[in-house]
Amino acid sequence: EVRLVESGGGLVQPGGSLRLSCAASGFTFSMSSMSWVRQAPGKGLEWVSTIDPRGISTSISNSVKGRFTISRDNAKNTLYLQLNSLKTEDTATYYCAKVPYTDSANRGQGTQVTVSS
Repeated sequence: EVRLVESGGGLVQPGGSLRLSCAASGFTFSMSSMSWVRQAPGKGLEWVSTIDPRGISTSISNSVKGRFTISRDNAKNTLYLQLNSLKTEDTATYYCAKVPYTDSANRGQGTQVTVSS
């Protein structure tokens, strides 16, 4: 059973930074591509970024390119998302997901990020 536990969310001012973490268990993390997705209030799920099993190849949404960075530590079974230069429109619940993220069973419970002055 896929188990993903996100942490690191919170309230931050515009221009601020956060680092999200996701502890993974129940599957072979080091052999799985992983993603971050987010859902803003009243909106659908939005893909943010994906990283390959070895952490060599990444892809990222144009909406966060240059501001967010995905990474992973396979020795710790942990996925990360560094959020810099945050904007109010980044306010959302952020979910860690095993690919494919469209399967809700592959997503964690989420961590809330609120960007507000």
